[in-house]
Amino acid sequence: MKKFTSESVAQGHPDKICDQIADSILDALLAQNAHARCACEVTVQPAGVQIMGEITSKVVVDYNTIARSCIEDIGYNNTKFGFDAASCNIQCAVHQQSPDIAMGVSQCGEEGLSSNELGAGDQGLMFGYACDETPELMPAPIMMAHILTKRLTELRKNGGLPGLRPDGKAQVTMEYQDGHPKRIDSVVVSAQHDEELSIKELRDQVKKLVIRESLPLEWMDQETRVYINPTGRFVLGGPVADTGLTGRKIIVDTYGGCARHGGGAFSGKDPTKVDRTAAYMARYMAKNIVAAGLARKCEISLAYVIGVAHPVSVSVDTFGTGALDDEKLVKILLSHFDLRVGAMIEKLNLLRPIYAPVSVYGHFGRSELNLPWEALDAVGTLQNYL
Repeated sequence: MKKFTSESVAQGHPDKICDQIADSILDALLAQNAHARCACEVTVQPAGVQIMGEITSKVVVDYNTIARSCIEDIGYNNTKFGFDAASCNIQCAVHQQSPDIAMGVSQCGEEGLSSNELGAGDQGLMFGYACDETPELMPAPIMMAHILTKRLTELRKNGGLPGLRPDGKAQVTMEYQDGHPKRIDSVVVSAQHDEELSIKELRDQVKKLVIRESLPLEWMDQETRVYINPTGRFVLGGPVADTGLTGRKIIVDTYGGCARHGGGAFSGKDPTKVDRTAAYMARYMAKNIVAAGLARKCEISLAYVIGVAHPVSVSVDTFGTGALDDEKLVKILLSHFDLRVGAMIEKLNLLRPIYAPVSVYGHFGRSELNLPWEALDAVGTLQNYL
């Protein structure tokens, strides 16, 4: 039996605090200036928050207020946590985008295209993936892990499990048979908590209210191993216990390790950055291929060069599950989808403030958010090739 493990982290994890602040700043910019250029990086630690990066915009937003509001919403609202929205120190070191980079984006250097065409904001490779393991066409382990961390946050905020604090993690190991998820082999939940909450009470409540009320019971059995706060204590958490930084949870953000990753993070980057936009487009195409029945699994790779609109390579891997040859699928995609940077931005309607909600619990498989890259509007067209 093959086993595979994926993890998720809670809203109050230090790295996720940073991602949420960065994308909240991006959203604030896009709400007033759709063509703002943003490459925002954030770090948090006990001494406070540092906001850095390159931002060029016709409007000015209040980084300090955005950061404090984000931290408050996450739940760091009490001085006993050692880090809170009201008292934490916030420093900003933001400057404008390099004119050399801006030139390559705004004035495409690709032969045969107008100079007004958008070029890619950087070089790099991006991957998109889909599979038939869940209704969301996502790998089961990462979806199960996200379910657990969402539930932790829900119970903390609605008072359903008193004594929870914002930080936390979850990990799920699935067992596979013949390429299909068969059962949950193990579950790990680490939940930050008040000192007054006993480990026995915490474990009992997490098992009852988080695990058993969230995960599909048909995938769990007597042999499923459950680990809740394995060290026995998780009082210190968040930035007090661990420095956070944007872009350090890229596997949590995507497919939980089931697909390859080009290395580029998403949060804090405006849509001219192909790290974000091309990854979203690749997911959109892969999901429609699987939904159309052209493959059970599909991974799409796109690669770009700074200042050039079209990708320099497009590849498809269906891992032997495709109804058509992978090279045939590449030709189909190139005939139906415009993969120029500006065209992808327009197709997915990305120049708007939609990014803060996906900065935690993953950018893909989020059916509750009605995200454009999760749409299945190309299924009918692709099914014509069956």
